[in-house]
Amino acid sequence: MNAALNTGTAQRAASYYSASLNDQTQYPTLQGTVEVDVAIIGGGFTGVASAVELAERGLKVAIVETNRIGWGASGRNGGQVTGSLSGDEAMRKQMRARLGDDVDDFIWHLRFRGHDIIQQRVARYGIDCDLKRGHLHAAMKPSHMAELEGFATEAMLRGMGDQVELLDREGVRRHLDSPLYLGALKNQRNLHLHPLNLCLGEARAAHGLGALIFENSQVLEIIHGPRPAVVTAQGRIEAKQVMLAGDVYHKLEPGQLKGKIFPAMGGIVTTAPLGDLARQLNPHDLAVYDCRFVLDYYRMTADGRLLFGGGANYSGRDSRDIAGELRPCIERTFPALKGVPIEFQWSCAMGIVVNRIPQLGKLSENVWYCQGYSGHGIATSHIMGEIMAEAITGTLEQFDTFAGCSHIRVPMGDLLGNPLLAAGMWYYQMLEKLR
Repeated sequence: MNAALNTGTAQRAASYYSASLNDQTQYPTLQGTVEVDVAIIGGGFTGVASAVELAERGLKVAIVETNRIGWGASGRNGGQVTGSLSGDEAMRKQMRARLGDDVDDFIWHLRFRGHDIIQQRVARYGIDCDLKRGHLHAAMKPSHMAELEGFATEAMLRGMGDQVELLDREGVRRHLDSPLYLGALKNQRNLHLHPLNLCLGEARAAHGLGALIFENSQVLEIIHGPRPAVVTAQGRIEAKQVMLAGDVYHKLEPGQLKGKIFPAMGGIVTTAPLGDLARQLNPHDLAVYDCRFVLDYYRMTADGRLLFGGGANYSGRDSRDIAGELRPCIERTFPALKGVPIEFQWSCAMGIVVNRIPQLGKLSENVWYCQGYSGHGIATSHIMGEIMAEAITGTLEQFDTFAGCSHIRVPMGDLLGNPLLAAGMWYYQMLEKLR
């Protein structure tokens, strides 16, 4: 059982989000031995959301995090909470044998369950995370519009007619001062927010419910058995159940997990505050992403900056100049921003699964894992947190639906997996040019 990938530090990763925190709480390093019902490895959305769910059910929970709460992709992503599911078609094919004709309803419910959990939690615990409604899924070619029309039709059949609207080119121009798009689907059910403030707010909620939280506490080993435990350099958590929720940021349990999930690096920048120009460019304050396989995504922050991400790097290595790579995309999208100062740039590692279906399972009788959202982590992690809490407390139906899915395991792990992902994305980019 190898040590976790990251070495631990008292500092947060530099980003716009870490520079605009509402909560500076520092949790202690694990020292000595503690006993709980459930030990959770990983202080991102999966671990924290699961902790809230379990603590609300009356269980004593401990979170142990190598770095700081929200240190990884949970605190560095684009901040969009959308009804898109990576891997929905693969889910439909694999889950049909178990769910039958109910599979379509199951997947549709998943699309928006995360939204409901987040909104309810923000309201219940008073979490200040700049939560806003409204999103555009933008088309750059006619084939994209056909895709959006299909989703809009299903949304209307499912009672969302008052929340979605198809826009033509002129309709988009009333929402965005950009020449790029020939149409879009406007969705008022989708959300956008400050993800690090949400994650920290949920951690505070879990702590208020009695959860123990330990930062700068790298897990060195998971001990299996009737009474499992997690071991760090200075401490140990003994538990009835252990949940591994580290996504792509750990190398624990390679015997069962190596070769199942791979890092893709996403780059994000924020501009200097734009003042009145922010409302001119995006008067309805919507989050946006386009329909391409490798897409751009952006929104305005609470203080009027453009936050812009794109160009995922499937080599698993960070870009040396994120701002240099994204500036042409920004200026193509918004010509009025030519030469705009970029004040923050950062990257995050997204956990990519080959078939894009989130991976839920058990490593032994009392040790569970949950990982792999393939770039759709905010909503999906909250859905999975609810499913994992249900499973750990004895309701296994939804867990078994996911755990029963087959996944490709790539030999040699990242060494072969990331080149295969890069080749796969090149293939899909070539298809993009043809559709």
